[in-house]
Amino acid sequence: MRREFAVVCCAVILLLAGCQGLDAGTSAETPTDTEYVNTTTVVLDGGNLTDGGTTRPDPERDRLGWENGYWHNDSLNVSNGDGLNESELSAVVNRSMARVEYVRGLEFEGAVPVRTVSRASYRNRSANASHGDALRTFDNAKFEALFLVGEDTDSIETQESALGASVLGYYSPSLDEIVIVTDSETPRISEKTLSHELVHALQDQRFDLASNASTRDGLQGRNALIEGDAKATETAYMDRCGTNWSCVTVGQSGGAAGDTHFGVSYMLYFPYSDGSSFVATLRERGGWDAVNDAYGDVPDGAREVITPSDYPEWEPRNVTIPQPPSGDWERVRPSTDRDRPDYATVGPSAIAASLAYTTGDGYNDSSVVSQSQLADYRTVRSDPYNYDLPGTSGWDGGRMQVYTKDGETGYVWRTTWSDDASAERFAAAWARVIQHWGGERTADGNWVIDGGSPFADAVAVRVDGDTVTVVNAPTEAELSELYDA
Repeated sequence: MRREFAVVCCAVILLLAGCQGLDAGTSAETPTDTEYVNTTTVVLDGGNLTDGGTTRPDPERDRLGWENGYWHNDSLNVSNGDGLNESELSAVVNRSMARVEYVRGLEFEGAVPVRTVSRASYRNRSANASHGDALRTFDNAKFEALFLVGEDTDSIETQESALGASVLGYYSPSLDEIVIVTDSETPRISEKTLSHELVHALQDQRFDLASNASTRDGLQGRNALIEGDAKATETAYMDRCGTNWSCVTVGQSGGAAGDTHFGVSYMLYFPYSDGSSFVATLRERGGWDAVNDAYGDVPDGAREVITPSDYPEWEPRNVTIPQPPSGDWERVRPSTDRDRPDYATVGPSAIAASLAYTTGDGYNDSSVVSQSQLADYRTVRSDPYNYDLPGTSGWDGGRMQVYTKDGETGYVWRTTWSDDASAERFAAAWARVIQHWGGERTADGNWVIDGGSPFADAVAVRVDGDTVTVVNAPTEAELSELYDA
């Protein structure tokens, strides 16, 4: 039963993920800005593919709902059974631009290049991406700390596999273009995916998607605004299809559910799920103007998205970690090629993914949270997943540092909470996660995880008021070398 639930959740993730990420992440979160192979370029050259043989004249000036020769309510004589040729693709893209700006109430400032790439090429390119040894060591330790990816598995490859199975398209701010990932040999574009990605292009033109967010939690907050906005616009767009508009629908899957990792996918899907409810709250406060204003003050982290009442006043607390008592441990500092910091900040959305993963990992029959706490299928279109789980509320800041000694890794992960009670709740939930993965309590109050577990190590959880420090080392004796309680 638990296994079936995990597959259903992953299938829902694949069905809902109109796109996966902007190119402003770290490690394997998003593609980097290099050329694809075997791509087809969509030329935005305007044209006349409207039904009836007549075309309304172009307006004297650019207007909402008109782009490059097409009105938002034009009908296109497009046959997509065998794929779209160049002129058909151009017509669909231009009309979709007109529709996006009509629904969103914002004018495009320029054309948006769109190209397609096969899923095989996308996966092949991701698999061949270059990552330094320090980054892999760091990322592996981070995902091990979250109990999402074990020591015998590469975390970057796991994330790339999850994206390769589910991604339908993305917009690259640095290249100012949209890439649609297709499962067919000929270019086939669904207006659902295209509209979502065009919103990102519109956001970049009007608000500039460049960001200083460099940690995972910071990106989760920023991307939740971006994806929630895109999802709201996409939903309004698609709701008009079949009633007000005729739309191009092209069968396009997101790959096989078996290729995904439930816990990683749960974390990656946060901006789409809770971002939708966050944007809905902003619109209740002040319509689209409130959403537009939010680009000048993006959420500082997942907390403001999960709890919109905290936005925009909340700011994460600065967290420091003392130098390890033993000089034998060396800090792992990942590459700074993308200006990423030499520490990690994983917030409540990542913690929620760790808790959720225990419901469908297959390791044992225990779970830290119940399946009913994870998903609400009554709101599957807007906010299907719950990230406000026991042990996530009240997160106020965090920092994780990774260390290595003699080929082994360890980490110190410190989080601060709004109050002592919230810290205690997280510590209790995290102890249950450790226990789920084979941890047994020692006489000194630490945890030693069974050797048959993918996370076999020693872990200490220390609570000091509103601060919780989690320490990991290969053996219990080495815990004190990294952190002196």
